[in-house]
Amino acid sequence: MSFYDGSAPVFIHTLTALSAILAKAEAHAKEKAIDPDVLLNARLYPTMYPFKRQVQAACDAAGRGCARFAQLDVPSFPDTETTFAELHARIEKVVSNIKAIEPSKFEGGEKREITFPSGPNQTKTVTGQQYLNHMALPNFFFHCTTAYDILRHNGVELGKRDFLGA
Repeated sequence: MSFYDGSAPVFIHTLTALSAILAKAEAHAKEKAIDPDVLLNARLYPTMYPFKRQVQAACDAAGRGCARFAQLDVPSFPDTETTFAELHARIEKVVSNIKAIEPSKFEGGEKREITFPSGPNQTKTVTGQQYLNHMALPNFFFHCTTAYDILRHNGVELGKRDFLGA
């Protein structure tokens, strides 16, 4: 499997599934007469990010990871989304950005050194393969899973097939 095949399509597929999950959450809020802000700001625990920030973080992990693998400028988006529509737009923008990267730009990415922030005023440098396996994918799936769990905890009818995009 190419380095591209193990990264970009995985992010695209799961972000597309996350967008479908957002649509279910929005429909649930309408059907149950729940203020959308309740779901958008819901958390699993007071010190954890709210739902909308989980979506933003998942987008960041995917978009930044692919840019780093392809040696492109790392995109930065302000975290200003406050509606389901704005979160959908952010996902669409990130998916579009990833799709715009030529697969050939990923060639050799597994061996390339990737330097990324690892804390306040700290960076870490690892190979692209290490970054993909130990940072980009786990971080991405952590935020996607937490977003799913927040909605599930708040009564949105979701199942594993929704998360998997099946």
